[in-house]
Amino acid sequence: MNNPPTINSYVDRVTAGPGGAMTDEVGVITGDLTVATILRSDGHSVRVAVQQSGSDIWYTLAGSPAPVPGGRIAAYHRDLLGRIRRGGGTRAT
Repeated sequence: MNNPPTINSYVDRVTAGPGGAMTDEVGVITGDLTVATILRSDGHSVRVAVQQSGSDIWYTLAGSPAPVPGGRIAAYHRDLLGRIRRGGGTRAT
């Protein structure tokens, strides 16, 4: 029996709601964002990077790295996208 490949990262675009997403480097960023959620080697936490769509510069989402219970990176990423859509200075945790 073959096991499906393990997915260690997810990248999606999202439009941030009012108050955007909080980064370590530049504070809040808003508008159309690209979000990358990357499983760390410990298998229990993720690093989250965000960039304004069309930009080459990635920023660390405040609170990253963040714990991911039971390696549920896909569920964490979906939840994070929803939180960014709502805005309010979204953080990784």
